[in-house]
Amino acid sequence: MNFDRQTVVVTGAGRGLGCAIARAFAAQGARVVVNYRRSRESAETLASEIGGLAVQADITDAAQVDALFTAAEQHFGSTVTTVVNNALADFSFNGDGRSKADSITWDQFDAQFQGAVRGALTTTQRALPGMRAAGFGRIVNVGTNLFQNPVVPYHDYTASKAALLSLTRTLAADLGADGITVNMVSGGLLRTTDASAATPDEVFDLIAASTPLQRVVTPEEFADALLFFASPWSRSVTGQNLVVDGGLVKD
Repeated sequence: MNFDRQTVVVTGAGRGLGCAIARAFAAQGARVVVNYRRSRESAETLASEIGGLAVQADITDAAQVDALFTAAEQHFGSTVTTVVNNALADFSFNGDGRSKADSITWDQFDAQFQGAVRGALTTTQRALPGMRAAGFGRIVNVGTNLFQNPVVPYHDYTASKAALLSLTRTLAADLGADGITVNMVSGGLLRTTDASAATPDEVFDLIAASTPLQRVVTPEEFADALLFFASPWSRSVTGQNLVVDGGLVKD
């Protein structure tokens, strides 16, 4: 299915990386739903700019996700074909301020698992009836390279994304016969999003010096790579994890 026939829900698209992802899909002609939790003003501004629809929803809440998809279907007159699970539970990539092994709490782990795993499961389950009816579906989850290269040990965030990769692969195995692919795109530190705003410049410089490209990936570059898994060129690709970090991790 070409992009101009796709209706795409991008979770957490009101700011940061999600905003870049929404713009990338819209540039290819897709109908884009800009999901947000708190960033109403920026989400509505973005939706207006790209001809999309902004809808508030906490993706961990099944009732709110149902309302999100219903609004999308009514507005665009079509079922949702593509879901990008990008939303991030409140988190700051601040190595100096992170919770250490002897102080981190289970509540912090639970918050990240709720956002990453429960959120992706909730949106996927709501999307399945429409995708199955169409015989087509694309689910793309946003991950991290930190579980391959924990250069900064963000215990809770990294564990949740590792679990999301496992879910990506089990869903791919379960849904392939329905014409639905499930993949992940994993980034490193991006320059710059709201979540990475607390990262010192010297950390960005260190990462850039460690990559073959000698620079840190931008949200726009990451979003471009993500488009592949929703494009016709990935029709035989599922259960995969593409690392987009300038070559820092070679998986």
